[in-house]
Amino acid sequence: MSDHDKTKHLYDLAIIGAGPAGMAAAAEAGRLGLNTALIDEQEEAGGQIYRAIGRSPLADKSILGDDYYHGRMLFDAMQAARIDYLPGTTVWGVDEDLTLNISRHGRSRQVHARKLLVATGAQERPVPFPGWTLPGVMTCGAAQVLLKTSALVPPAPLVLAGSGPLLLLVASQLTHAGVPIEAVLDTTPRDNYRRAVRHSLAALRNFKLLSKGVGLLWALKRSGVPHITGVEELRAEPGSDGQLGKVRYRRIGIDHAFDCNTLLVHQGVVPNVQLTRALAIEHCWHEHQQCWAPRVDAWGETSKAGIFVAGDSSGIAGARAAEEAGRLSVLQIAKQLNRLGEAGRNMRSAPFRRRLAQHQAIRPFLDVLYRPARSFLVPEDDTIVCRCEEVTARELRHIADAGCRGPNQAKAFCRAGMGPCQGRLCGLTVSQVLADHNNQPVTAVGYYHIRPPIKPLTLGELADIAD
Repeated sequence: MSDHDKTKHLYDLAIIGAGPAGMAAAAEAGRLGLNTALIDEQEEAGGQIYRAIGRSPLADKSILGDDYYHGRMLFDAMQAARIDYLPGTTVWGVDEDLTLNISRHGRSRQVHARKLLVATGAQERPVPFPGWTLPGVMTCGAAQVLLKTSALVPPAPLVLAGSGPLLLLVASQLTHAGVPIEAVLDTTPRDNYRRAVRHSLAALRNFKLLSKGVGLLWALKRSGVPHITGVEELRAEPGSDGQLGKVRYRRIGIDHAFDCNTLLVHQGVVPNVQLTRALAIEHCWHEHQQCWAPRVDAWGETSKAGIFVAGDSSGIAGARAAEEAGRLSVLQIAKQLNRLGEAGRNMRSAPFRRRLAQHQAIRPFLDVLYRPARSFLVPEDDTIVCRCEEVTARELRHIADAGCRGPNQAKAFCRAGMGPCQGRLCGLTVSQVLADHNNQPVTAVGYYHIRPPIKPLTLGELADIAD
């Protein structure tokens, strides 16, 4: 028997991603006795929401709040589980037989599993608007990374702009950290409030989360930070040194401006589909969330048998929902591996499914309320869409007039999506601009074909696999 055959089924389950879904799934897999590998690109488990939860540098727990420290229970349960935890490890390709090509510290090797659970979470939605590439403009998520990992805050004067719960949360966290905020510019379209009303009764099923949102608004008001709603036509402008110097916006037909050194922007989060696209899994378009998501069943299994997706990588529902989804997927995997009977699976899954339904109940309300304004989904001509190749929305419309019908053709026409980010920051916008200009639905235009390696790697790393 060759060495490859001996290790072919080394793991029952490989989990990619150590955020809330991945940590909860790993702990559940450990309880069920599954031989499990938990692989994460970061050196520390927690994902974005619970980043650095194992060693938070912040002495004052009120800055990040109780929701953040809930992640400590997941972290501890994951660490206590009998699993192989592989931090700082990048998965850059997955073969048809679920052989995972992974790299750590510049060296590659292969891991094989009988089942695969993708828990790669979400990424912030691209926020293309004039001036978004200026030094000093960054996302709210980036500001959270600085705060959670290094107790650092961006330089003042500081303005936040955008839409969604994270915008309010980051404003609250920075205020608690003593950071002066000039203003919070809320770009939520006014019509969204009217459309969201019909989902408000269902949202009450998750009254706790709903009340937290109201609490964030109230805390912002008490802090004295101006919360300006109905903001339109956001624009960042450079100062004399080429850095961000000013943010302009329009409200009720009147132009306004703030001087600032930092502008934090946010327009919600979307599933990270780079790996699931590379796996050629079926995806569907989520109209309310304006993004693609893998098509999964009630247990998280995809169109490819044995491959599961859990958490925000299968559709945005939040950290608490991601936990339950991760546990549910592991129960189904254990059943398929004959480690758990159907009755046992159903009995154990009942509380997970009940809590998941409660967490998901508020999503239609939030998705409709915080749907981004059209100007961020389909930006103006002069706005850069592909930051890597500096392709503007005008150029995309020009190639559409020349016969380009989709994002994969756009690579040949103008190289959009061919830079280092491999389409992560422009994929949604490229598809939406082409669809809008060609008067087609986004589903007809499609998305980039993602091929391995899905992350940059060296020739030496490829050679390791050959060896």
